[in-house]
Amino acid sequence: MTWDPAQYRRFSAERRQPFDDLLSLCRPVPGGTVVDLGCGSGELTAELHRRLGAAETVGVDRSPAMLAEAPTAVEGLRFVEGDLAAFDGPAVDVVFANASLHWVGDHPSLLAGLAGMLRPGGQLAFQVPANFDHPSHLLARRVAVEPPFAELLGASPPPDRGHHVLAPAAYAELLYRLGGRPPVCRLEVYAHELASTAEVVEWVRGTLLTPYRQLLGEDDYAHFVDTYRRRLLDELGDRSPYFYGFARILCWATFGAPVGS
Repeated sequence: MTWDPAQYRRFSAERRQPFDDLLSLCRPVPGGTVVDLGCGSGELTAELHRRLGAAETVGVDRSPAMLAEAPTAVEGLRFVEGDLAAFDGPAVDVVFANASLHWVGDHPSLLAGLAGMLRPGGQLAFQVPANFDHPSHLLARRVAVEPPFAELLGASPPPDRGHHVLAPAAYAELLYRLGGRPPVCRLEVYAHELASTAEVVEWVRGTLLTPYRQLLGEDDYAHFVDTYRRRLLDELGDRSPYFYGFARILCWATFGAPVGS
């Protein structure tokens, strides 16, 4: 997908809040190694690297446009283009994934693979959206199956990423079965006060609507966004400011006893 770093950064302060909360669950790994899966443009990866005290941190992302914005002058920090679902490398001390795993299916198998990347005593930390029942998400799918977009998208509209996301209790049980001790999984609703209801459209243009842009092309995508905006304002009302409550699931666990413990 063709991600737009500038559009994504429009709400960088709001998007940083769950990153900070997820990072606060992690223990420092002085001199250790970290991988950040779905690192985007890498600013938060640099913060992750610094605050965990790692000797090496690798940021992984599929978007060349996002990686082109990544910092290049931080010692021990590097970035690679790759698919987080297929990433393979030496064992690490921390696998970190902030708002990225919902783009991949089969989370039981995915998390088993990520846990298998860890050294003894390693940490797995991830955060996924749980906002897929909000009108901002539901309306995108509704518009996609109506004319003319149903014909333009054909048999392959963007999938509902909410189907990939498990309940917090299911993540806790899964992490426990995989050997995570203790699994910490919590649902957090982030209270975002946006300037207006229309700002919700700008929010989802940076994430949720990106696959539609890829599939439709610029002209049809512009028509899609206009239709979506009109429908969203009709449903939510044109309010200033607008309260956007965004639910997310944050999970952390450590796996296996470190050598010598």
